[in-house]
Amino acid sequence: MKAFLEKFRLREESESVAEVTASIQKGVVFAGTNLWVLVFAILIASLGLNVNSTAVIIGAMLVSPLMGPIIGLGFGLSTNDFVLVRKSLQNLLLATGISLTTSTIYFFLTPLNEAHSEILARTSPNVYDVLIAFFGGMAGMLAHSSRIKGNVLPGVAIATALMPPLCTAGYGLATFQFPYFFGALYLFFINAVFIALSTYLMSRILRFPIIHLADPVAEKRAHLMIWLVAVLTLLPSIYFAFDAVRKTQFNALANRFVDQAAVFPNDYLLTRKINAEKRSIQLTFGGSELQDSAIDRLRSRLPEFGLLNTSLEVRQGFAFLRDERLDELQDGFGRILQDREEELARAKQQIDSLESKDRDTRQILQELAIQIPSITTFGWADGQVSADSSLLPAAVALVGSTRKLTVKDTRKLESFLRVRTGKPDLKLVVTVQ
Repeated sequence: MKAFLEKFRLREESESVAEVTASIQKGVVFAGTNLWVLVFAILIASLGLNVNSTAVIIGAMLVSPLMGPIIGLGFGLSTNDFVLVRKSLQNLLLATGISLTTSTIYFFLTPLNEAHSEILARTSPNVYDVLIAFFGGMAGMLAHSSRIKGNVLPGVAIATALMPPLCTAGYGLATFQFPYFFGALYLFFINAVFIALSTYLMSRILRFPIIHLADPVAEKRAHLMIWLVAVLTLLPSIYFAFDAVRKTQFNALANRFVDQAAVFPNDYLLTRKINAEKRSIQLTFGGSELQDSAIDRLRSRLPEFGLLNTSLEVRQGFAFLRDERLDELQDGFGRILQDREEELARAKQQIDSLESKDRDTRQILQELAIQIPSITTFGWADGQVSADSSLLPAAVALVGSTRKLTVKDTRKLESFLRVRTGKPDLKLVVTVQ
């Protein structure tokens, strides 16, 4: 057991206090190279969000230097180095302002304004984001204090995702979608607070030297404020997480209800609309008219599927022409019919092409037989040949003759067929029957 516990010891791998402090202080300041790298990282992340590219967003998070002042803030609070705390806060505010300004300008100028999934994912933070930021910050501080860095810091930068929320907030400002702005800014605030808090705790666990203040009451008050900010940040995220879980559960139950209970022999389901926020289900059926008694029985089965206090609206696309959504349904069926007509047209075109080719083949056989009476069969087809790991188009003609053709006749036929079929790369194969 002792040997097993020894594997968790950190003392042998720890950096000196001076080296850790110098490394953290160096990462706090935004000036020169650090500042320009931040601007470029913001632009990369904004582009990634704009085109919905996860790979580009990850690249921006790896480039971003935003972790520096947040780690510095937590470390400074842990060691009572309020000079470092002040410097970290100033640089964090500077970095946040520059990031928001850069991303807002980008999204204001770009012609692509659609909110893709990568943007929407940063607008509804919850308690799981708190946990990611907390454990990411723990890992980040541990890496700072160790001589063996490995790939921990890049991994923490990706996991905690500081850059995308700021870019999403810029998108919300540029497009005047303020729910996106506040949701993304709250996610960034969660990440910053809990990375700083976990850095604070890990620094205490690793027993970095503490600068004790002259006034112990002020020192105690400062640390109390840290926990107060953390708790106030945590509470809304718990509500959002509960709300997300509630909506997910409702959607799952509602879909199971529709799939298993909303089944009628002479009707089929056209559309379903499930609203977890309002706890409502709207179904539109096509086919024969559903009786009120059948709809009432369907509503009575809602509690069986855990859907208490849920409203069910049943609409019938064909039975009631007065339905206000008839035009919408007709448009939907019109599109379906149009698609089917296009498929039939393509199929007819293919059949016509085959029939035309069949007629041409018979005609060419007659023309060949006039030139060389011994020719009795003819066929040709388009194909492909493989060359240097690539496929090239090729046409092949097969001619059957009752006697062996001379080289001159073969070349003559091949030249004729290339012109006749419109295939300049056609290859002729002659068989003796």
